[in-house]
Amino acid sequence: MIADLKPYPEYKESGLPWLGNVPAHWKLLPAFGVFMPNHERNNGMKERTVLSLSYGRIVVKPADKFHGLVPESFATYQIVNPGDIVLRTTDLQNDHTSLRVGMVRDRGIITSAYLSLRTIAGVNPEFGFQFLNVWDTSKAIYGYGSGLRQNLNFEHFKRMPVAVPPPGEQAAIVRFLDWANGRLERAVRAKRKVIALLNEQKQAIIQRAVTRGLDPSVTLKPSGIPWLGNIPQYWELSRSRRLFNSRKELARSSDVQLSATQKYGVIAQEEFERLVARRVVKISMHLEKRKHVERNDFVMSMRSFQGGLERAWTAGAIRSSYVVLKPTEDVDIDFFSYLFKSRGYIGALQGTADFIRDGQDLTEKNFRQVDLPLIPLQEQAQIASYIASTTAHSVQDAIRLEREIALLREYRTRLVADIVTGKLDVREAAARLPDEPIPESDQSDMDDETIAEDEEILA
Repeated sequence: MIADLKPYPEYKESGLPWLGNVPAHWKLLPAFGVFMPNHERNNGMKERTVLSLSYGRIVVKPADKFHGLVPESFATYQIVNPGDIVLRTTDLQNDHTSLRVGMVRDRGIITSAYLSLRTIAGVNPEFGFQFLNVWDTSKAIYGYGSGLRQNLNFEHFKRMPVAVPPPGEQAAIVRFLDWANGRLERAVRAKRKVIALLNEQKQAIIQRAVTRGLDPSVTLKPSGIPWLGNIPQYWELSRSRRLFNSRKELARSSDVQLSATQKYGVIAQEEFERLVARRVVKISMHLEKRKHVERNDFVMSMRSFQGGLERAWTAGAIRSSYVVLKPTEDVDIDFFSYLFKSRGYIGALQGTADFIRDGQDLTEKNFRQVDLPLIPLQEQAQIASYIASTTAHSVQDAIRLEREIALLREYRTRLVADIVTGKLDVREAAARLPDEPIPESDQSDMDDETIAEDEEILA
């Protein structure tokens, strides 16, 4: 059905390069004739459901994510209602990756740093949201705003032309996009499930290999450590301090700034920016407040509570609050790269903490509380090689599926843009659509900004 869509018979100029020509019968209205700012403040704490903009969706924020905010803090928030549109209008200068526009589905409160808009009578809120979403994903939004960090307010774009179809056509566009997005989201979910199974299989291989070795007939003995369980009889146990020393060396003048990420490990910040196509705020390198990191060190970062320790792939400088671990000569780097990412080790590390948060309070003391297996160095290398070869196929399959998901995302972004800006006519197609439930949004279907928002950027 999508392949059969055709352009409209007649067009006119919109005056905006990113919008291009629009159907001749659509109205071109200034943004202030389509949207109105919402200024309802949470005076008297009328609402307590806290919302946040996450990956282009407005979601209810879990209470354990408030990070020190107290209820009195929410009196300065703004109240939003279903059908409102929220824009994150801050820091356009530095962040060109995050999705900035979200549609409110639940009544609640959200930070007043964001801009909340409502559509006027005659404009479908869903269509208004999709139009601003295209403005965002086309990157045209970054041509607006002012100030050092290019913050945006309604005054900056209130005269921007908005192409508005007749109400019935708006409804047809919204209906067709709901259907198309539902189909694409189901495809993404299916691929995500396969990736999850592949990761589960990989984790099972890693967990068994790093705690049992490669010989299935070896005699086992109780380790006395829950996360290790029974281990080969000739393996020993070691205090972590015997295998890793804490590196406290101050940063060197030649050090590059590093970013610690769960997906890529510890890499140069410039490399991180290239991988996620996101520019990070450059904060002056106060070397006296940073630690030096050598290649193949391990770093305990803010995300280690959830995903284990990160391996350093290059030398550089990192913030002093993070723990830098220097391996001794009894350590095979590849083996411990797997061990520190194993489900058992991560659970043991979590068990040393008395908080339920993302792990920013993990310290060297937490690391020292988890004993490690002491294995002959040659056997460590053999185990690491076995894991790499055994999981190689699964890793490649997961990479292929991630690429396919990325292509589906790109296709969806292009399709939404073509329909919302009138490059494709969906009126007849929408009228023929079957009635079927729209799938709920899946948080696993995240854009590349997931990396930018979830990975810790060490600035």
